[in-house]
Amino acid sequence: MKIGLVGFPGSGKTTVFNALTGLDADTGYGGAKPGTKNLGVVRVPDPRVDALAGLYSPKKTTYAEITFCDIAGGTGSRELDRSVLNSMREMDAICQVLCAFDSPTATEPADPGRELSDLQIETVLADLEIVERLAHRLRKDRSDPQLLKLLERILEHLENEQPVRSLGLDANERKAVSGYQFLSLKPLLLVLNVAEDAVAEEPAPELVAAAAAAGSGLVPLSAQVEMDIAQMPAADRSEFYEELGLGEPASHRFVRAAFGLLRLATMLTAGPDECRAWPVRMGSTAPVAAGKIHSDIERGFIRAEVTRWDDLVELGSEAKCREAGKLRVEGRDYVVQDGDVCHFRFNV
Repeated sequence: MKIGLVGFPGSGKTTVFNALTGLDADTGYGGAKPGTKNLGVVRVPDPRVDALAGLYSPKKTTYAEITFCDIAGGTGSRELDRSVLNSMREMDAICQVLCAFDSPTATEPADPGRELSDLQIETVLADLEIVERLAHRLRKDRSDPQLLKLLERILEHLENEQPVRSLGLDANERKAVSGYQFLSLKPLLLVLNVAEDAVAEEPAPELVAAAAAAGSGLVPLSAQVEMDIAQMPAADRSEFYEELGLGEPASHRFVRAAFGLLRLATMLTAGPDECRAWPVRMGSTAPVAAGKIHSDIERGFIRAEVTRWDDLVELGSEAKCREAGKLRVEGRDYVVQDGDVCHFRFNV
């Protein structure tokens, strides 16, 4: 899963990147060429994986991972460079960092609502350009009337300055346009970068409403504080989180919000060789989930042997789960649930 961090100059975007990854990328704007990326990979903490590893003592323990891409946006402009927009298209989701406090170097007061609106306009206009070109071509060659009808719906929505994600496309419609990488269709997560003395405050109701209207999640944090703590020795961090009343790192809150926004569930596999978390789309059937492990398993799928992670940990083995009626044999239509431990049978 790759999430692109974007923001207008002074938003604290790279500071948020450092807070989430524990890295030390240069902060401040002005040096990086637009579209340049800082990359950081973060393991998704999962106590279920830890519990299974405690049971099996596997040779390898593998957590889900998120790759964060901090995309440089240039200086001083309220518009995003085209290279930034192109970089955003490569991402599975977009995270916009909104500044909620006045910086001494800023030329105008912080206005996170305007920053959100400005990015929406940028992405809508970028998508509008693509849809107009596609629709013009399809009207001319009449090669795909169904796709044209869908694009005309999207075009009307964009002309009303609304992001594609708010149009309510069904799964088949999303699949039909997935190759075009519409920016305003990508899941959008908002990070509200607040001052240190505001970390415990609730976001302004109007911003919460604007985030909901944009179909976005909203995670408040103080990027500078979180970055400073993330770069401390691990043994010292919990004390500082406790003093601030936060309880946990920003990365944990961010990951939960990202999984919810992307509608991801975690399938687990467990054994003496490896205990592993596999992010899968909510609603994935057993063969599709098996395909996350290997395409051959999806093609040759026979059945899935499924236990709940907590039942497996409590009873201590698959054999005891089977004896207790806690191990189920599921077919092709079974929808994998968050926390399922799956063992797939398949033809080679």
